[in-house]
Amino acid sequence: MSRRAGLWLAFVVGSVAVVGVSALSLRATVDATSEHRRHDAVVAAVVAAVAYALGIVIQQSLQSLVNVTLDRVGRLELHAEIHRDIASIEGISHLEQTEFLDRLTIVRSASGKVMAWFWYSVLAAAGMLELGVMLLLLGTISPWLLILLVFAAVPVWFNHIGQGIVARAEVDVAEAVRLQQQLFTIAVQAAGTKELMLSGAGPDIVRRQGEAWHDAERRRHRAQLSAAALQFAGWAVFAVCFVASVGLVAYRTTHGDGTLGDLVLTVMGAVSLRQILQNAVSSALRTAGANRYIEPLLWLRGYAAAERARTDGTATPPQLLRSGITLDGVDFRYPGTTASALDRVSIHLPAGSVVAVVGEYGSGKTTLVKLLLKLYRPDGGRIRVDDIDLQELNTAGWRRRSSAVFQDFARFHTIMSETVGLGDLDAVDDPARIDQALRAADAEDLVRRLPDGLQTQLGRALGGVELSEGQWQRTALARASMRLDPLLFVLDEPTASLDAPSEQAVFDRYMARARKLAADTGAVTVVVSHRFSTVADADLIVVMRDGRIVESGSHRRLLESGGLYAEMYGIQVRAYAME
Repeated sequence: MSRRAGLWLAFVVGSVAVVGVSALSLRATVDATSEHRRHDAVVAAVVAAVAYALGIVIQQSLQSLVNVTLDRVGRLELHAEIHRDIASIEGISHLEQTEFLDRLTIVRSASGKVMAWFWYSVLAAAGMLELGVMLLLLGTISPWLLILLVFAAVPVWFNHIGQGIVARAEVDVAEAVRLQQQLFTIAVQAAGTKELMLSGAGPDIVRRQGEAWHDAERRRHRAQLSAAALQFAGWAVFAVCFVASVGLVAYRTTHGDGTLGDLVLTVMGAVSLRQILQNAVSSALRTAGANRYIEPLLWLRGYAAAERARTDGTATPPQLLRSGITLDGVDFRYPGTTASALDRVSIHLPAGSVVAVVGEYGSGKTTLVKLLLKLYRPDGGRIRVDDIDLQELNTAGWRRRSSAVFQDFARFHTIMSETVGLGDLDAVDDPARIDQALRAADAEDLVRRLPDGLQTQLGRALGGVELSEGQWQRTALARASMRLDPLLFVLDEPTASLDAPSEQAVFDRYMARARKLAADTGAVTVVVSHRFSTVADADLIVVMRDGRIVESGSHRRLLESGGLYAEMYGIQVRAYAME
């Protein structure tokens, strides 16, 4: 980056020098020609031609260098830094905060503009230098010509006002444009087209789309006409001043107070002055405007640094769980909400146990396991791993000793071996470990049906194979089975996309795996499921409602107590019996 910055500055200084050399050599050419000094005229003309050609080369080379640099730095370096900052934050609550997501969207969608502030500031400085050179040259002819600066600013200022009108119009029509784009998307996507064809609503969608587009275009057209009128007025003012300045120099020349070169220089300077001023002001405005991209970037970096300092513990997780995991009065509410997702939750999850968490949708089951995985921080209470506060454990270390499959599992569009191997980066290239994980997820048959086996590219968007929902879920289950020695193993609705027989087969395998992990490391396996038949063999069943634990115990004891668990179990049994 420093070498490129040096080249930028060298090119900019060269472009400023070329302006002065071109103007002076052109004046010298005209004066030498009018005085019949042929040799001097030829030399000056050659210098003018070389300066002009060099100016074109410098401008093209500089623009190419800038484009490559901004694209490289913005996409490869800035994006990578943003991703590293996000990955370094302990939890995921920031990904649910509007102020974070707004700034992230701005920075990611305008990475080139974030980096362009330096370029615009250099251009603004170069424009001021060029302006100074041109004014100095005009001032040598007549101090009265300096008034051109004032009148050259008129079209620039009027253009600025006109662009403001156009910009405000773009904001005003944004809603109509979004509506048009949404209707267009509905009309061309397969999912929406099927329903439109069946309902016969296609023509109506086309009509609505056209109305939204024409409404936006009408308002844009009015704004553009206003901007054009302002530009015309500004140029008219400058044209009057331009004619007057040329007339002044012509008058002086005819009365022996100037040369033909002065007249040519005046014309050239007057024409160039407006463009130089336009570029300088535009660059200065862009430099100032870049703050709307710089501020979000600095905010994101400051947020990430503050979160790292606040949350990351230093204690090493135990090699074996001896007591288990204890929640003591844990409270939690999601950012921007007032209702508690967890309300004074207290429970002990014994080492080596299989714990099932059940309850209605929105009862807090998934929130509970996310807190166990340090994806969120409790707002109150404590979570202890044996006798160590979970917040005091090193987050990366705890995550290396945890494994999970979530109901909103990821669909990684990579080759099959990688989408499974990502569950343990140390073994991502270990075929034996990957095969073992696939067997645990009952996914061997899936791999056999893929055209290139483990080397098959997944995801139609990348020219690969698109899996069904259930097949994607099996890849997530396999990925969660890559780690051999977790202390915490979470299955959050792990079979929601599978049919009942497949679900039972997967649960049988994972219950066997849970027992093995319990013997090896004392691991706690937490299973969240809406099908009660699959959790009946759990050592401990935790029943949740409205963010609280209302019951806990074994399957048999909970049925005998006749509480909420027995009621929900009975409803599900009757529902399946009727199918």
